[in-house]
Amino acid sequence: MKRNPKWKPKPLPGWTRTVAGRRRAVQAVVAGCVLFLLPSAWTHAAAADRLRSTADAPAAEVAVVFGAGLWDGRPTPYLARRLDAAVELYRTGKVKVVLVTGDNSRTEYDEPDAMRTYLTAHGVPGDRVVSDYAGFDTWDSCVRAKEIFGVKRAVLISQGFHIRRAVALCGAAGLDAYGVGVDDQHDATWYYGGTREVFAAGKAALDAAFKPEPRFLGPKEQGVSRVLAALAD
Repeated sequence: MKRNPKWKPKPLPGWTRTVAGRRRAVQAVVAGCVLFLLPSAWTHAAAADRLRSTADAPAAEVAVVFGAGLWDGRPTPYLARRLDAAVELYRTGKVKVVLVTGDNSRTEYDEPDAMRTYLTAHGVPGDRVVSDYAGFDTWDSCVRAKEIFGVKRAVLISQGFHIRRAVALCGAAGLDAYGVGVDDQHDATWYYGGTREVFAAGKAALDAAFKPEPRFLGPKEQGVSRVLAALAD
């Protein structure tokens, strides 16, 4: 194949033609990578000593289960495994109330009710399940757990790739939070979730720093406190 005699390679910018210029370019790339990864490092550091299994999770009055999607109105396998962990914590007496938090922004999509149905079918009494219908993202769920439902201490339940961010954000929202990371098959969804977390950590760091109000805050709800008061009588 003959080269086009009129084509000439585009010259490099002048500042990259020298050794010092190339060094500055490399340093800029490295600095950008470090800044990009700092939020992930923060979530790992914030949750470092607060991750547990269902067997060694500390006793807490409340377990918080984050939504993870529905298939035909039922929990996805990932969400089902989160709920299974909540069932185990309830059966072993580690928690007294399960707060399910998820998306119900559309009438045809109701994560909290699907989660409640799953839990009650697996032995958790309906009066021990409290629903947060405005848990649109992790920050919203954490803030609403503290400000709307009055939760002060909780065991959070999610997949391993998400639990660090959840613990970090709930801590920033004022909860004394521990996390149970549910094991799952490392399939395409798992790797997608892990990759997504690198980007989601950036938003998490901004949420923790600026503490925006949730998309929907609303009035205080007594579901959790009512159950705990009844158990104390």
